[in-house]
Amino acid sequence: MKVGVNQMQNEIEINWQPDASKPMPVYQQIINYCVARIQSGDWLIGQQLPAQRQLAKQFGVNRSTISKAIAELLADGVLTTAFGGGTRIASNSWSTMMTQSPVNWQDYMMSGEFEANQPVIQQINDFEDHAKIRLSTGEIGPDLFPKQLVQRAMVAAAERITNLNYLPPMGLDRLREALVTRLAKWGITTTADNILITSGSLQSLQLIAVSLLEQGATVYTTPASYLRSLRVLQSVHAQFKSLPVDTEGLQYWHIPATGGQRLLYTIPTFDNPSSLVMSAQRRQDLLQFAKSHQLPIIEDTAYQELWLDERSPQPLKALDDTGNVLYLGSISKTLAPGMRIGWIVGPASIIKRLSDVKMQTDYGASSLSQLVLVELLNDPNYDQYLTDLRAALRQRRANAITTLQRELGGIAKWQTPQGGFYIWVTLPETVNVQQVFTEAAKQGILVNPGSVYGASATHSLRLSYAYATETAFSQGLHQMAELIKQQLPA
Repeated sequence: MKVGVNQMQNEIEINWQPDASKPMPVYQQIINYCVARIQSGDWLIGQQLPAQRQLAKQFGVNRSTISKAIAELLADGVLTTAFGGGTRIASNSWSTMMTQSPVNWQDYMMSGEFEANQPVIQQINDFEDHAKIRLSTGEIGPDLFPKQLVQRAMVAAAERITNLNYLPPMGLDRLREALVTRLAKWGITTTADNILITSGSLQSLQLIAVSLLEQGATVYTTPASYLRSLRVLQSVHAQFKSLPVDTEGLQYWHIPATGGQRLLYTIPTFDNPSSLVMSAQRRQDLLQFAKSHQLPIIEDTAYQELWLDERSPQPLKALDDTGNVLYLGSISKTLAPGMRIGWIVGPASIIKRLSDVKMQTDYGASSLSQLVLVELLNDPNYDQYLTDLRAALRQRRANAITTLQRELGGIAKWQTPQGGFYIWVTLPETVNVQQVFTEAAKQGILVNPGSVYGASATHSLRLSYAYATETAFSQGLHQMAELIKQQLPA
């Protein structure tokens, strides 16, 4: 059904209110009323509903009632939302079904183990593919993707394929052997039996949560942490506690010697979002502390290969002689997040336990992705690709720092990262970062506000120089700077 622009812009009129004395719940009365108006053609596909606050006033109910009604209409596809575009009529094809006592999916949705993602993260996810300039994206840009290298690996993998059946529980043997060789370059001595292939680092974290942690376990992280942007530990109701940081890394000595099950999550090399690098001495001291206090450590090394100035210190796992460290690796940052391949390195007993749970969950990571990745890792040109990638990121970092100095010098604070993708920018307290995020999105520019990473980071934002070209980064940051300067005192 096509609707003219003028029709779509007409305001929706509401001159009805639910009857609280009726046995039917008020929110269901509102749903039925909306469906009837859509079915009759009074409300047209594409028309925008008033804001929830206004709807609550017009219907004479509280906002929670409106939220519940809107949630069900969204779940059934009658309404839709788009970041910056409000709530609109999406369809009239479900109307007749909904008037016949539909299943109350809202009750089911509220019963699941997983909570909804942070609203800001939902907005970022919804808007990311439509943004003109992506200063938020933790991926290499399309222009940096090694197309020929990957194509060659795909051809080589195709020539070897005899089937695409399930692989062994711990993953493709050849891939785990290839990882043993590559990990040795970082000083990690291990075997294929100590490696589990996962569907990315995110699944690695989830497997650890459901396989190894008890309810209410305490997880120590930095004040602004990538882990806080995720919900993977909520299945065990993990309790997050922040550790102070200094120029050498997190201050592990604030972890108490006792107090129930606990572990430390850290990205010691180019932390996300701060890009901080833990010093070699701090790493050694941390491992000694973990050894004497029986402290498990999850070491996330997603950015380990992306050093730009000098090769970073050895990973914690290379120094671990007691099995305290579970090492998480991934190709999501160095190559392709869409391949969904990561790995865990740890004691054989732990790897066996995690692989058993993984098989119960999905019967293994993608066979095709594993076959392609082993060809990539064994390609003699793969290391040259990493060298070229670091050179390109080094150039983009230089442009980003120059642009920041030009646009926000004297206003914002930041440190030049030694590697990885991100610059952690802190703005004056008078600047409302959430408002900057919202206004920038309206201009087609996407950034990650600091609130995603923790309550202590509401005056910060994370900029990525990895995805956007230098020209796009400079243009986007200029527009961002104008929005920031509008909030500064005259």
